[in-house]
Amino acid sequence: MRTGRGRLLHDLRRHGHDAWWLRRLGVCASTESELSQWLVQQPWSGLSPRAVLADHQIRGHGQYGRCWMAPMGGVWLSAALPWPQQQCSTGLFGLTAALALAEQVESTGLQVSIKWPNDLMIESRKLAGVLPTLVFRGNRVRLARIGVGLNVNNPVPPGAISLRELLCSGRCRLRVWQGAVLRALDRACELALDPSMVVRQAEQRLWAASVVDPGTGESWQVRGVGMDGRLLLEQGTRRTSWTRWTDSPDRDL
Repeated sequence: MRTGRGRLLHDLRRHGHDAWWLRRLGVCASTESELSQWLVQQPWSGLSPRAVLADHQIRGHGQYGRCWMAPMGGVWLSAALPWPQQQCSTGLFGLTAALALAEQVESTGLQVSIKWPNDLMIESRKLAGVLPTLVFRGNRVRLARIGVGLNVNNPVPPGAISLRELLCSGRCRLRVWQGAVLRALDRACELALDPSMVVRQAEQRLWAASVVDPGTGESWQVRGVGMDGRLLLEQGTRRTSWTRWTDSPDRDL
């Protein structure tokens, strides 16, 4: 594990990404829990991003606490980032991270869509997901936390897809994609400085032109993304918006 971390750090430094603190684990219950423990043991200074990576999670979770399958072969990590936009919404943060990750995958020639608010899709199948959290002090962001799951060489459930189904084996090395995800998070910090561009780019990649309200069964046309990351909808002359994440100032680490 230590050797793997050293190689990953070497790869990051070779690409000019030398600020990361990493912990790499074989098996853990949840990288989110491991990151929380790390932040308690070594309080956040705001200077260097940190990430916990695991080869296998046994209690990984996505939005609404749903179980996220995280077997060997995928990228499973949780990171803490010094976020440059001190007044930000969790929705916009999540879209920024999703956009940066989409750019990394698109660099292989694949076409990626963003299923609002936090999934990456290829051919109508889920490739990756992000789980964003902002930690506030007062009304200002103290740090940004993000969980990322990316299917690379791992078996996937129905409705999902892995990179090994789309790329040759030489382009599916796990360490390469672990580095790619960390570089994407660095890129997200750059993208955060231009939220208007993030919104435009996210809108261009939206997976669906319409959505169905799970509560009422009504179909709504998607008309765009708001500057806070919410999904803007219309139905004839009616307009509404959806938001998924709740921002909670003074939230603990």
